[in-house]
Amino acid sequence: MDGLLIGRFQPFHLGHLDALEFALSVVENLWIGIGSSNKPNQKQNPFSADERKEMILTSINKSISDRIKIFYIPDLENHEKWIENIETIVPKFDVVFTNDELTQFLYSKRRTKVIPVPFTDRDVLSGRNIRDKINSDQKWEHLVPNGTKKILQRISAKERLNSL
Repeated sequence: MDGLLIGRFQPFHLGHLDALEFALSVVENLWIGIGSSNKPNQKQNPFSADERKEMILTSINKSISDRIKIFYIPDLENHEKWIENIETIVPKFDVVFTNDELTQFLYSKRRTKVIPVPFTDRDVLSGRNIRDKINSDQKWEHLVPNGTKKILQRISAKERLNSL
């Protein structure tokens, strides 16, 4: 069975890693959709799709890397067309992993099985919280996997966030 997990991963953090591992405990293969892939760098989306893909790939255990494949999912204004577009980008899947109510509704309407992802420390492990911590010189490194940490340091994430 194959599954789909869509996220913005701004940045990819330990909660995302837990979600990925949860999904892989249910399915054989996992398609990861990097959402908002067509957005330019902006305050809510400061990292490019390529940077987020690299965060994921450098943060996962090599033993599971052959079970995942990453796809870029652009935002569209029309939600129905967004779902249809995903099906042209991503190979067939049997289940969608999401906590987003709109995504749950849209896939349920299409009779696709939807499984909620258990949240891990949601108040702390959120992209917005981590970006805020980076921007205000608070400790954030313990909230992301080592691969993400190295990339954020390499691209000077604090300077980027300050410029947006």
